[in-house]
This record gives sequence, structure tokens and C-alpha cells, in this order.
Amino acid sequence: MGGTSPAPWRRVAVVAALMLAAFTFNTTENLPVGLLALMADDLRVSLAAVGALVTGYGLTVAAASLPLVRVTRSVPRRYLLAGILALLAAASWVSALGGVSYGVLLAARVATATAQAVFWAVTGPVAVGMFPPERRGRVIGALSVGGSLATVAGVPAGTWLGGHTGWRTPFLLLGVLALVSLVTIAALLPTSRPQDGHAAYGAAPDRRGFRVVLTVTALSVTGAFAGFTYVVAFLDEVSGFGAGAVSAVLFAFGGAALAGVAVAGPLLDRFPRATLTVPVAAQAVALLGLWASGPVQAASVALIMVLGASVATVFMATQNHMLRVAPGRTETALAANSAAYNVGIAAGALLGGALLPVAGVRGTFLIGGLCSVAALMVQTRRERARGGAGIGRWRTGADF
Repeated sequence: MGGTSPAPWRRVAVVAALMLAAFTFNTTENLPVGLLALMADDLRVSLAAVGALVTGYGLTVAAASLPLVRVTRSVPRRYLLAGILALLAAASWVSALGGVSYGVLLAARVATATAQAVFWAVTGPVAVGMFPPERRGRVIGALSVGGSLATVAGVPAGTWLGGHTGWRTPFLLLGVLALVSLVTIAALLPTSRPQDGHAAYGAAPDRRGFRVVLTVTALSVTGAFAGFTYVVAFLDEVSGFGAGAVSAVLFAFGGAALAGVAVAGPLLDRFPRATLTVPVAAQAVALLGLWASGPVQAASVALIMVLGASVATVFMATQNHMLRVAPGRTETALAANSAAYNVGIAAGALLGGALLPVAGVRGTFLIGGLCSVAALMVQTRRERARGGAGIGRWRTGADF
């Protein structure tokens, strides 16, 4: 970034701080799911009202990503990230205050969501810009590992801690983690103009490719969450798992997600197109397989793990593609992709909910699988149109 590259230890420390921030943001976003009953009882609101804290969070990210990135496009990234993390810490601590009302908590969630909207748009170019271009995929993979750890460790640990000490304690600790990231980035990230460095603009700008990636993101995420939103009911009603077993299966889902990004991340640079095509195809197979063989418990567990590994990897791979095909500034392209992701979550949940009375919980996985097939068709059609059958092109992704 800028005219000189930071020392290796500083680059590693900044990436580690960004991984911690990704973990903190993702844990904060989803933690109310694990603390639903505790929060509803303490705040004297319905379970649906607490659930709205998660839904509203995602919609805020979707709506705010592009406008906020455009407003902040000229702010040096060191100052911008420090401000984002300061907002995350402050909002977390406000959430942890004794006697906080639902309205104040909702405002804190909106503030955190706006910070996250900018974070996911700028953190990739910042991290990638400190390393040689050929290591882009590995850096994006490392950031994805940080985010995926929230599912495997952050939310379960926060749920356990909240159950033993009160739901406010996890938010207090999340504020501390945000402060650690803030101090590290403020001390070690160089100050430079956002437009400087090889990661500020797409490596191979392609407007059509940009639209294809956005479409793949929206369709694949809609498909994933059309079914996964109702996975607990599916495992109970269709697969016949008890409450304790459902928790174990969901833990396996999170572990598979972490394994998926850890394995695929180092391959993004060598096989950028395959690392998107394979997980989209795997997601389609998992969702359709769950619809077809849901009553078979062993098959359900295996397919849930395939789904976890693929969903996490798809978003990582689309982010990596955005750094290549962005028609302008990469943070704008990444903001658009993040918005598409969050719109997909909301659309998937709404689509699945609309189908529940008609097709039952099993049918939501069928429609999710069909959406995933559509995403795969969009992507492979683009590859065929650009002569993507050649092995060399498949490996390099030069004309995606």
C-alpha cells in the first residue's frame, strides 16, 4: 500500500487483526440467534422481535453497503477501519449495558450493521494490497477463515457464556475484541490513499463478468437460505433427530464451513474459476440430496456438512473474483457483492417461508437446490461463452 511495503511482521499482524475483526463482526451479527429466549425474556419482547435484530441487521448491511462505500471512498483506510472498529466496540458495549431497552439495542445493532457494511467492502483490498498480487487468493482465504470461525466457535461460545452469565456478557467481550483489532490496525497499518496500490482496481475489469458474479452470489445465497433457514425443523421433522443431536449436526455444519474455506483459500490463486464452480455445484447437490434423502440420518449429516463447506466457500470465491473483474474501484464491487449476499439471505428466508405451507419444510430444500442449479448455469454459461473449456483458462481464470 502506498509507495513502500510494510515489513512482513506488520503485514501479518494487520491481517490477523482483520481476521479477528471479521470474527467479531460475524459473531455479533448472529449471536442473538443463540440468545433468543434469554434476550426476549429480559427485554420483555417476543421471540420474533429479537429475531428481527438479526433480520434487520442483514437488511441494513444490504441497503448501506454501496452508499457508505461511495461516501467514504476518499478516506485513508487506516482511519476508516479505525473508525469502523471504534463504532463496533462502542455499539457492543452499549448493548451490554444493564437495563438497556429494546429500542436502544436496535439502534446499536443498526450502528454495527453500518460499520460491517463498510468493513467487508474495504478489508479485502486493504489486506490484499499489502502482499504481491499472486497471493491475493490466500489472503482472501485467511480473512474468510476468520469470518467462518464465528459460526464454529464465536456463536456457540457466546451462547454458552450468555446462558451462564447473562446475555450481555458476550457483547461486552466482543467490544474488547474489537478494541484489540482497532489498536493493532491503528498502530501498524500504513496511511495511504485508498486509490493507491494494485488492489484498488480490478486486475482484469469486466462489466459483464461483474454482473455474472453478482448474479451467482444472489442466486446461490437465496438457494442456500431458502432451505437452511428452516434446517432445525428439517432435522427434527424429516430426519428425526432429537434436540441434542440437532445441535451436534449444526456444529458439524460450522466445522465443515471452516474446513471448506481453509482448504479452498490456498487454491484460489491457482484455480480461481474451479474454486467457485465446484462449491456452487456441491451446494446444489447437497440441497437436492437433502430433499431426496432427508429421512436417512447418515445421509442428512453428510449432506449438511457438504452444504456448510460449499456455502462458505462460494462467498469467499465470489469476493476473490470481484477483485479481478471489478469495473472500477474494488471496494465498490465488493460492497455490491456483500449487498447481493445479504439480499440473498433475506430473499431465501422469505421464499422458504412462502413455500412452507404448500411444500412443507422438505420442499424448501428442493427450491433451494433449484436456485443453486440456476446459479451454476449462469456461471458455466459465461465460461462457455468465453471459451472456458481450455484447461489453461480454467486454471488461471484469466477471462472470467
